[in-house]
Amino acid sequence: MNELAAVLRRQLAAELPDLRRRIRAAGTDEARAARCGTIGELRDLARHSLPRVIFDFVDGAAADEVTAVRNRQHFRALELLPRVLADVSEVDIATSVLGQPIAAPLLAAPMGLLGLVDPAGELALARAMDAAGSICVLGAMSSYRIEEVSQASGGPLWFQMYLWRDRGLVRELLDRARACGHRALVLTVDVPRAAGRDRDRRNGFGVPPRATVRSLVEGALHPRWARRLIREPRLQWANVVGRDSEALDAVSATVYINSQFDPSATWEDLSWFRAQWEGPLVVKGILHPEDAREAIRRGAQAISVSNHGGRQLDHAPSAISALPAIVDAVGQDAEVYLDGGIRRGSDVVKAIALGARACLLGRSLVYGLGAAGEAGVARAVEIIRSELVGTLALAGSTSIHSLRPTDVRPVSPGAGRGGPSRVQSTNQLVENAW
Repeated sequence: MNELAAVLRRQLAAELPDLRRRIRAAGTDEARAARCGTIGELRDLARHSLPRVIFDFVDGAAADEVTAVRNRQHFRALELLPRVLADVSEVDIATSVLGQPIAAPLLAAPMGLLGLVDPAGELALARAMDAAGSICVLGAMSSYRIEEVSQASGGPLWFQMYLWRDRGLVRELLDRARACGHRALVLTVDVPRAAGRDRDRRNGFGVPPRATVRSLVEGALHPRWARRLIREPRLQWANVVGRDSEALDAVSATVYINSQFDPSATWEDLSWFRAQWEGPLVVKGILHPEDAREAIRRGAQAISVSNHGGRQLDHAPSAISALPAIVDAVGQDAEVYLDGGIRRGSDVVKAIALGARACLLGRSLVYGLGAAGEAGVARAVEIIRSELVGTLALAGSTSIHSLRPTDVRPVSPGAGRGGPSRVQSTNQLVENAW
């Protein structure tokens, strides 16, 4: 017995230093990210890692959140029709957007105030997309200045802008984006006013965050988030607060930003932006085919089919349900992207089969950011990229460029029981699926 105890003591003494190292390593962002195998798992980790007010700001949507739910439900309502014996030992997911080659049909969607989630914020998204060989779309309402993100990322960037009233501010931001080498302008057109978001209202969300007993308790319950926030606070719209032409503090900037959304905006305002920006123009927030055609007539080179992640008009169509009709309306006159509801590589396959050139990732990346900082963002990109490759192989496709609308069909209880052909036009597909 004494001999056995001596052996155990020697083993423990030898393993204790490595055990301490493993315990320390288990708490790193890299280890936290590596433990997550799906976007859903990153979301769960983010939900436990962030104060409720911050998680709900990311996860929530407008009103009853019907549109946000539809974005996911309508992907699930589509099935993939696989082919077999196709030699899928090599699968090609590389493509190009507006003439820019990218390693995968995945772009980072424009978002704002990501510094509330993690101090790395938009820097993390830009670096992760650069590492993945793709593009980050930097939002005008980011937590970092345009110049800071450009310096941090060696990859290509696009800049997103709203139809704001203050055209002096707009010109200034466009000039700065141009000077930093941003290659395209993404103009968001579905925000004539800010929508009501019930989760934010119930949580008392505001910018900058208010110090209350509840917020102090939430910070104490989420020490990892609180430590980072205290060490490097990023709680404001960096491109507006403290700008040279008008020194605004965080509070007055909030009032100023809220006053900028213009309910009187028309197609003439889009034409004004077209005249201000000589590079490619992407119009984001389109759900109606006629609006897509008008945007192209006004000079757009690409359309982003989007309902703002369900954060604007509730009960709007899902992005994937609106996609086929817009693809049909646009034809070869412009590229079409899908932005909304992407959580799996199979979602990307379905969107590309129905005509999207590429997909923009929003919440999927921010869940990674909330779960494990910059490492979490990189993990989110890798999860979807890996699932995309795997789904293509299992579906019998060697390339995203070989996907066709006939590779996707609506889920039906009668599928596979004979009867009429299931090959349909894209418009029929949507009518029957939804």
